[in-house]
Amino acid sequence: MDIHDMFLMVTGFMNYGQQTIRAARYIGQSFMITLSHTNRLPVTIQYPYEKLITSERFRGRIHFEFDKCIACEVCVRVCPIDLPVVDWKLETDIRKKRLLNYSIDFGICIFCGNCVEYCPTNCLSMTEEYELSTYDRHELNYNQIALGRLPMSVIDDYTIRTIQIK
Repeated sequence: MDIHDMFLMVTGFMNYGQQTIRAARYIGQSFMITLSHTNRLPVTIQYPYEKLITSERFRGRIHFEFDKCIACEVCVRVCPIDLPVVDWKLETDIRKKRLLNYSIDFGICIFCGNCVEYCPTNCLSMTEEYELSTYDRHELNYNQIALGRLPMSVIDDYTIRTIQIK
């Protein structure tokens, strides 16, 4: 065994030692992160018994007021997917449109809020309702009667504990 082989062996042990120390440091850092998370409160809520209070600008199910609508179809034009279906009839004697039917399919809606934003009569508004799941996708096609139904506020429901996000 000559000096060159000895040198290679010593540098190999040094590299091994450095790698061992680096691995121990990484394990220690990850352990410290784990310990720092033990003092935190849990983020999980016990849904359906607990519900989060939605923010003021939350875009949930769309609420529609039939009496305010003038059948101008601005909502259809500003919708990126041309979703609202507006059926109307022209009343020739008064030269105005009369709204017959209004529907939105929430299975397709992307909840962008353009229809609410640009409606000239404010007959559309966003609600805090987000529980729209059904077993049949055809049940997500809401007509003017279903759209006119006001959702029950989470705050008013005494059976549910509400949680405010800080």
